[in-house]
Amino acid sequence: MPGRTRRVRTRVELFVGKGGVGKTTLACAQAMGYAREGQRVLVASLDQAHSLGDALGFRFAHDPGAVPGIIRVVPGLDVIELDSLALLEDRFREIADVLAADPGHDHGLDLGALDPAELTGLPGVQELLMLVEITQYAADDDWDVIVLDCPPTADMLRILTAPDTLLGYLDRIWPPHQRMMSAIGTDLRRAVLAATMQRIVAAVTEVRDLLADPERTSARLITLAERVAVAESARVRSATALLGLRLQAVVVNKVLPEVPPPGPEPQHPAVRWYSHRYAEQWDVIAGLRRSMPEIPVLVAGHTGAEPVGIGPLAGLSCVVPARYSGDLVLAGGTGDRAPAGGTGAVSDTGHAGAVRRDSNAAMRDDAGSAAAGQAAAPAVRLESGTGLHSVYALRIQLPVADPATLRLGRVEDDLIVGADGVRRRLRLAPVLRRCTVSTAELDNGYLVVRFRPDPQEWPR
Repeated sequence: MPGRTRRVRTRVELFVGKGGVGKTTLACAQAMGYAREGQRVLVASLDQAHSLGDALGFRFAHDPGAVPGIIRVVPGLDVIELDSLALLEDRFREIADVLAADPGHDHGLDLGALDPAELTGLPGVQELLMLVEITQYAADDDWDVIVLDCPPTADMLRILTAPDTLLGYLDRIWPPHQRMMSAIGTDLRRAVLAATMQRIVAAVTEVRDLLADPERTSARLITLAERVAVAESARVRSATALLGLRLQAVVVNKVLPEVPPPGPEPQHPAVRWYSHRYAEQWDVIAGLRRSMPEIPVLVAGHTGAEPVGIGPLAGLSCVVPARYSGDLVLAGGTGDRAPAGGTGAVSDTGHAGAVRRDSNAAMRDDAGSAAAGQAAAPAVRLESGTGLHSVYALRIQLPVADPATLRLGRVEDDLIVGADGVRRRLRLAPVLRRCTVSTAELDNGYLVVRFRPDPQEWPR
C-alpha cells in the first residue's frame, strides 16, 4: 500500500566485555548459528583493533560498492569492519558540500582548511558515526540480526552514552525552538546551518531510540571465570541498567572441561593444578549466578586451540551457548545446568516515571514480569500527603556494584544519576519538575529518590 510504513524486523545484539579475539570468535559463532537457522545475519566490528578479520582468517579489502566493505562469507552471513575514519571523511564531505551550496553568503566557516582526520580527536565523533551507520543498516531491513563486535568495556560504555550526551549539548547550545525559527527564517546562512544541525539531531536520535528499544536491542556480556573479570561484569550490569540497555545474558568464556575422578594412584602435579583451576572457575561462576539471579549466565567451554577461520568457527557455533531455555544452558561440552532465570521489567525509554497512586504506598514494579535482563522502568508514586505536604517517590532499578560511586544531581528538569563510572541524564515526570529532592537511598537493587513540592512552583 502506497505510503504505508514498513515494519522493521532487524534486531541488534551487542557483544561486549572481556575476551579480545575470544569475544570476537563467540560473536562470529553466534552469528553462524543464526545463519544456520535460516536467518540473514550481519556481523559488524566496531572495535578499531579489527579482530574480526583475524578471527575469520582473512583481510578485509574494503572495496567500494553499494554498501562499502560488506563481504558475504557463507550463505546468509555477511561481515563488515567499519572504518570510522573513512566514515568521518565521507560525512564531513557531505556537510561541507551542503554548507558550500550557497557561494553568495559567508558562513563564517572555512571547512576547506580542515582535514577530516583532525576531527578524530573530538570525543565520541568516530563512535557516533559507526552507530549511525549501524542504525541505517537496521532500518534497511536487509538482515534479521546484526551482531556487533564491540570495543573493550570502558570504550563501549562511553559509546553508549554518546547519543544522549551529544543531544543534550546541542539542545543547550542551540535550543530546538531557535533552530526551528532559523530554519524558516530569511537568513539563508542560519537556515542552512539549522537544516544541517537538524540532520545530525535526527540521526543521533535514531541511534538513541534503537539502543533504548528492548524489543530490538540487547547485549551479551562476555567475561572470564576470574574474580577480577566478574567484578568488572558487576559494574557493567549496573551500567547497562542505568543506560536502559537490556542485558540478555552473561557468557563465561573458556571454561575448562571436567576431568574424570582421580584414581587411587598419586596425582601428577599438572592434574592437581587442573582440578584446582576447574573447581575455582566453577566457584566463580556460582558466585556470578548468585550475584545476578535475573540474568542468565551461560558457559562456553574451552576449545583448546583458538578457532580461527570459517570451518573452526562453524564447529564452535554448534556448541556455543545460544539461548537460555528455562533451566538448561547449552554449555559447550560441560553439560552444566543453571538456575532458572529471573524476571525483570521493561527498560526506560521515556520520562523518569509516570505518576501512580497506591493506597498502601507499596513499591510495586509497574511492568510486571518480562524478559530476563530488562530493567524495570522508572516509576513515580505518591507515597503520602496531599498538596504541599505530598511526598513523591521516584524508583529506578539500579543494582550498583559500588555504592560509593553513586552520584545524584539536578539540572533544571533533569535528574543526573551516576554510578560505577557511568552517568545518565533522566527527564523528570512533569509533577516532579515542580518539586525539590528530599532524600535518596538504595533499596535492594533500586534507587529511591523522594521529592516534596516546591512552594514557589506548586499550583495553588
